[in-house]
Amino acid sequence: MGEKTGTHPGAAGRAVTADRPSSVRNVVLVGHSGSGKTTLVEALALATGAVNRAGRVEDGGCLSDYDEIEHRQQRSVQLSLVPVEWGGIKINLLDTPGYADFVGELRAGLRAADAALFVVSAADGVDGATRLVWDECAAVGMPRALVITHLEAARADFEEMTETCRAAFGGDDPDAVLPLYLPLRGAPGPDGHAPVTGLIGLLSQRVFDYAGGERTDSEPTADQLPLIEEARNRLIEGIIAESEDETLMDRYLGGAEIDVKTLIEDLEKAVARGTFHPVLAAAPATDGARHGLGTVELLELITGGFPTPLERENPAVTTPQGAPRPPLACDPEGPLAAEVVKTSSDPYVGRLSLVRVFSGTLRPDETVHVSGHGLEDRGHEDHDVDERVGALSAPFGKQQRTLPQAIAGDLACVAKLSRAETGDTLSSKDDPLLMEPWLMPDPLLPVAIQAHSKPDEDKLSQGLARLVAEDPTMRLEQNQDTHQVVLWCLGEAHKDVALERLRSRYGVQVDTVPHKVSLRETFAEKAGGRGRHVKQSGGHGQYAICEIEVEPLPGGSGIEFVDKVVGGAVPRQFIPSVEKGVRAQAARGVAAGYPLVDVRVTLLDGKAHSVDSSDAAFQTAGALALREAAAESRIDLLEPVVEVRVLVADEHVGAVMSDLSGRRGRVMGTEQSPGGLTLIKAEIPEIEIGRYAIDLRSLSHGTGRFSRSYARHEPMPRQLADRLREQAAQNGG
Repeated sequence: MGEKTGTHPGAAGRAVTADRPSSVRNVVLVGHSGSGKTTLVEALALATGAVNRAGRVEDGGCLSDYDEIEHRQQRSVQLSLVPVEWGGIKINLLDTPGYADFVGELRAGLRAADAALFVVSAADGVDGATRLVWDECAAVGMPRALVITHLEAARADFEEMTETCRAAFGGDDPDAVLPLYLPLRGAPGPDGHAPVTGLIGLLSQRVFDYAGGERTDSEPTADQLPLIEEARNRLIEGIIAESEDETLMDRYLGGAEIDVKTLIEDLEKAVARGTFHPVLAAAPATDGARHGLGTVELLELITGGFPTPLERENPAVTTPQGAPRPPLACDPEGPLAAEVVKTSSDPYVGRLSLVRVFSGTLRPDETVHVSGHGLEDRGHEDHDVDERVGALSAPFGKQQRTLPQAIAGDLACVAKLSRAETGDTLSSKDDPLLMEPWLMPDPLLPVAIQAHSKPDEDKLSQGLARLVAEDPTMRLEQNQDTHQVVLWCLGEAHKDVALERLRSRYGVQVDTVPHKVSLRETFAEKAGGRGRHVKQSGGHGQYAICEIEVEPLPGGSGIEFVDKVVGGAVPRQFIPSVEKGVRAQAARGVAAGYPLVDVRVTLLDGKAHSVDSSDAAFQTAGALALREAAAESRIDLLEPVVEVRVLVADEHVGAVMSDLSGRRGRVMGTEQSPGGLTLIKAEIPEIEIGRYAIDLRSLSHGTGRFSRSYARHEPMPRQLADRLREQAAQNGG
């Protein structure tokens, strides 16, 4: 790093291939929206020769963010793979969205990668969401490095931003986060801002000049060396502290000169282990230039310091029935185990599955076993099927470049897997396997939809099925109580993209409608009712009279029917008819059209006619009796109450608790969590948290998380209940 000056441009126009796992690096780019991840990917592709001008492939399209939805939204909304080659190493660059609504795409990128490159804007700093992702990577030991972008911005200060990163990501050891290079600025422009034109290597003590559009290196001038002395000494001490050679620190403290080659080797090992996190600087190439600032240094870090797939532990595997299997090695000759990390639709080739191969070798036109388990609650059915693999390819913008195979450790796109969904495992049909799933966020924003027209209604079911197959962070619900189709999303932007994909990809236009919660009705007091259904209009008439008593029961009791008829006032064969009529009316509701629950209905008396009484007549009489009892009693509306668990930074606890109270919530307690976080437990009416996924993000500056679970139904305040009854009456309910 800083010593290797040769380049090995990737060959534009053909797929980059790998013949062994040691020649692969899988790197995910992480950072907040607007930090410059996509621009950096394009700069790296240009530096490797994969493209001839920034961000453009042979057809003139964009290398990344090529989806029409991304153009309209002017931000990344999906995981993108850009394979490039440098020094004989295949680098799979995984560009992830920075916006919180698309964290599912980020988690897919983390699953597919072996190292993470955190992109931080010098103009915007470090946000809370990026810190959370850093902590997640730290928890699993994923190697990480930082790249500071937007150094051209006014008041951008590399040294200041490096200190911010050290404070944010260094934890107990800020000397594990240190720069490898310091930027050199040129002459100030008319605005007084001095542009960054080069870098000086702290270990090599060489100057790398990018001012001419190509990277050149030279000896530093006499006045440049003092600028790096303090930072160089700190870097050397940081590297030695992470060295496996325990004698190195003693030699250094004793005044011995440590060989730069030894330092670089120890640095690369520490980076690969995930114990040292170098900071670099980068900027896109200027017009006509091939090298953007810091791109060569970054490529050297990726190829020399980031781990190969051989150095990362594979996810645990079981049989599809759940029986444990021995850990899999990253061996192209081993049993096939691959995972679908992303599913998308291409208008020309159909469904495309982006697959990470963890073991074995995936070849085109072979039959594999597809296992999908554990996402039933999100509308994904368990399945175990055999499917024939179509062509293998490497994506490059809108293009798909054919691959002969995909070995363990590599990534590839697989065509025409009609049943495979995101998160599914591909394995040998003779030895099926199931990979341990990765953590996915729960979608907590409900969006009720309905077809825009009859033709849309005919296509809606299939379109929704394909939509949730692509995106496991989306849940499809067919609510049996409210009869609504509900898409559960991560936020407004996630919702907008989902509905746009329904329209543009699957030709289904939908309208959003107000989301309804599952309300109930119950009797607040004991009441009686008499149902009289007597009609005579020639021929057989209808005759049924019944008297009932209704009393409330504890929550969760449902509907209880009791027969206390004496003397045969209601013939035995018609008593089930009364119960059937009561239960049918209870399902329809007795006040505002919501199901009636938690009551005991007792049949006390009645009358029948030897000719005109019938099953239908007593069903009607039972329903009429229940309605009359309701008219004589006070009916409570019951609303669902959910238990929420909100995890927020300590500084946001007051605002969050105040907000919960304003939503009629009851805080049940708080607990301290590691990392300066507090867990708030509360109970809150479901009707009050329809948009809480969005509101909590605003309250906590993007760092708050929450979960929810159903607790019970309880009476709604009378003012709210009366308002809902009025609305139901106006709507003809």
